[in-house]
Amino acid sequence: MTADVPQEQAAVRGVTRRTALGLLGAAVALAATTAPAGHARAKAPSPAKAPGRRAEELLARLTLDEKLSLLHGARDPKSLGQAGYLPGVPRLGIPELRLADGPAGVRVRANATALPAPVMLAAAFDPALAHAYGRVIGREGRALGQDVLLSPMVNLIRTPYAGRNFETFSEDPLLSADLVAEEIRGIQAEGLIATVKHFALNNQEKDRTSVDARAGERTLHETELRGFEAAVAAGTGAIMAAYNKVNGVHAGENAALLTGVLRDRWGFGGWVMSDWDATHSTAAALTAGLDMEMPSGARFGEPLKTAVAEGTVPEAAVDRAVRRILAVRERFGLLGPDASPRPARDAADGARLALRVATAGATLLRNEHGALPLTGPAARSLAVVGPTGAVPFVSGGGSAHVVPDAAASPIDALRARAGADAEVAYAVGEDLYGKPLPPLTPAASLEDRGVAAGGTWTHDAAFSVPEGDTWTFVVHYSGTRPVIAVDGTELFPVRQGVAEYFAGGLLGSAPDGLHVRRADVALTAGEHRITVTAKGGTTGQRFSLRAVTSAGRAADLAEAVAAARAAHTVVLFAYEDATEGRDRTSLALPGRQEELIRAVTAANPRTVVVLNTSSAVTMPWLDRTAALLQMYYPGQEGAAATAAVLFGDADPGGRLTQSFPASEDAHPTAGDPHRYPGKDGTEEYSEGVHVGHRWYDAQGVAPLFPFGHGRSYTTFAYESLRLTARPDGALDVSFAVRNTGRRAGVEVAQIYAGPSPDLRLDQPMQFLAGYRRLELAAGERRRVTVRVAARTLSSFDPAAGGWVLGTGVRDVRVGASSRDLRLTARAEIRAR
Repeated sequence: MTADVPQEQAAVRGVTRRTALGLLGAAVALAATTAPAGHARAKAPSPAKAPGRRAEELLARLTLDEKLSLLHGARDPKSLGQAGYLPGVPRLGIPELRLADGPAGVRVRANATALPAPVMLAAAFDPALAHAYGRVIGREGRALGQDVLLSPMVNLIRTPYAGRNFETFSEDPLLSADLVAEEIRGIQAEGLIATVKHFALNNQEKDRTSVDARAGERTLHETELRGFEAAVAAGTGAIMAAYNKVNGVHAGENAALLTGVLRDRWGFGGWVMSDWDATHSTAAALTAGLDMEMPSGARFGEPLKTAVAEGTVPEAAVDRAVRRILAVRERFGLLGPDASPRPARDAADGARLALRVATAGATLLRNEHGALPLTGPAARSLAVVGPTGAVPFVSGGGSAHVVPDAAASPIDALRARAGADAEVAYAVGEDLYGKPLPPLTPAASLEDRGVAAGGTWTHDAAFSVPEGDTWTFVVHYSGTRPVIAVDGTELFPVRQGVAEYFAGGLLGSAPDGLHVRRADVALTAGEHRITVTAKGGTTGQRFSLRAVTSAGRAADLAEAVAAARAAHTVVLFAYEDATEGRDRTSLALPGRQEELIRAVTAANPRTVVVLNTSSAVTMPWLDRTAALLQMYYPGQEGAAATAAVLFGDADPGGRLTQSFPASEDAHPTAGDPHRYPGKDGTEEYSEGVHVGHRWYDAQGVAPLFPFGHGRSYTTFAYESLRLTARPDGALDVSFAVRNTGRRAGVEVAQIYAGPSPDLRLDQPMQFLAGYRRLELAAGERRRVTVRVAARTLSSFDPAAGGWVLGTGVRDVRVGASSRDLRLTARAEIRAR
């Protein structure tokens, strides 16, 4: 079922040999190559424009030191908390350059619109919405003084454990390519430079800086690289090289990728920057095609100057990198005083778009006996359960975290929507932030304690534990984290690397606005000692130390069960908090949430579960629920969108862009450490072209919920499929969809194509070939025609050196998901 790995690896070595031959415009040569008999080659993207006059004039006047200052990051004297900065060259009028993270909104210290996570945007299956999403981020980035956006991320969702799945789009190459292209067009239409990332095969966080991701040439082009190629075709100004190695070479010094594929094959004319602290060499990286080191100059600063002086790096190589950067900056008006004025933030417009995306991406996975929408008694008697019912889960952790203007809590939104006459109770179910500690001896309060600027507060005390138990200590703090030890063991030591800073979008902070860290400690019955040292720093700080115990957990659970029994319907909010820098260790809901769901559904089977998760979770409790609504990380307007969908003010418009596995051992990377997380520092993409839903089909494995799945509050019928093969190898797929229900609704019609009988290549049993999002009034029938491009019907053939059209008679199926296909027909595809 999988591609032959040794053969594919040999093909990759072939790319490297061809690359070594060629910095002479391989994209043109490739287009002119004659395909084998019976094969038709898909059209290559157009190369980028050459540098303009201003860039060339400046390059000629720059000193070597000035050139080098444009090739690496530096400390920003006026930082707004953005990720990166490059100084300007005042002598020549070249302005500073600021770079901000921004997969779901601009990440700086200032307020910005917190948009739904990209995975939720993708669930709408709507490229036009991705364009609007990009425009909001583009405008806000410019308004907040930024020039480059370190987004979007287009790495595929390959394993459900990956910690950044919420930051990207999908497991499907076509859908990801469509969405990333439109988001980039939207971002750059506002004058902000987009940076597509992470090039390439950065599909996990575990060992991300060292793992060697090995994939054959065909696997690369047909899966992971398709989105990057679409980004290049859309005109992305920059690309970020990944942390990991690709086929034995760090991505940031991988000539096969940065020159052979990116420049020669695709004609990319922008610049390539490193991921942060991911530059491992000077000469090798620069000559391979890396143009900018971030966030400092450890390799491209003094070491590069020395290399030029000693003749180990020609200054022409420096000029090449500078020219690429200047050319993009000229294209965006960032090379002089004539730059376009920065717009003002439009927070209201951002909020409207955030609500629109969260509603469009809301995905109804289960709805038994019409449990949703909430009407009649269900709308008048509700119990809301779960910590994220009261604390809005806005965004994931790490690079995606945004400081919103405001974010309402779901309980407030539900109470407002239900109205004054309704009873809407709330129970936390699981305490995330702790309760005050028992009395200390000598006495001292560790609740909302203040420490003055420049001061230090210490305390050494005893406390008593009535019986053996595991305590979860929770520290809330505003400044430098207090040093706290129990029985001599420090609870919250400083962690290495990003783990210290990226603590999750929910669990890393508290409703009181303070930072939060947690530690589980097994305590025996009897007396224990606690020591605290807290420093005020330069501005002073406040802190609290709290704890969660078994007695508190039991009380919270009992309160939730009582609230469930007293209400007609329960809305239970469940969460999973993902962040950059770490992968998940389990697909189960964290903490004691499964116990909470079992107890609440036993008390009231009319329980609707709302999931705020980054990716798929296992659901042994699913059959006990009445309905299941996937809301991902829904941004600042998530509460309003959730209420609108639950009460039926909006139809749930989302569909899954990733397959949800039935169990931990039934997904594409399960049970094979070579695939994930890697073995002996290497991971093998041995699934070949069978990514995501294609793997489930090839293996005959039933997912819990298939790719493309999602329910509406109405029903749809598919009719009258017609196929028309075009002379250029494309295929027009025409069909009608009818809303057979009594209310307006959203359907995402999906087209899947089967393999070509003429290609002697391992092909998917079926793959997503097209789609169309439809909003239909009750009783409305609409005929649509979706053009499936020749490239989509092509496969990458290493022996032919490129894409070849899959000719012959091919099956085409149309329906509501990869496992719910209603219409089938055949068409003969012919080479031009």
